Amino acid sequence: MPVSLCGTWDMVSNVNFEGYMIALGISLYTRKIALKLKHRKVMEQVGDRFVIKTLSTVRNYTLSFRVNEEFQEFTKGLDDRHCKSLVNWEANRMVCVQKGEKKNRGWAHWIEDDKLNLELYCEDQVCKQVFKRVV
Repeated sequence: MPVSLCGTWDMVSNVNFEGYMIALGISLYTRKIALKLKHRKVMEQVGDRFVIKTLSTVRNYTLSFRVNEEFQEFTKGLDDRHCKSLVNWEANRMVCVQKGEKKNRGWAHWIEDDKLNLELYCEDQVCKQVFKRVV
């Protein structure tokens, strides 16, 4: 059984977020605002459904899914695209592949040294974010 990612997590680092947003085609104005935000992740599991909430003072995004079950995702408030997403466990990493107009798009969450790690990738860009658990 993979490690639990559930909990509330505050961002402590955010590397190459702008490069990732450029790959997504996000406007300069929106990128400048997004780079100033500190995100909070709330990760929950209810039965076989996972819910990941990404919260900030400007926008919130909620993703609800079942592992190993492809679903239609609309990235409302992010880059506003439709894609087909599939989340699987790869060892202790929760990995999502998003198929749509952008190539090599997805993300991976995992715990390392009591911190939640998140890699966001799109085309040739990788953003690495680290979160600490809120006590």
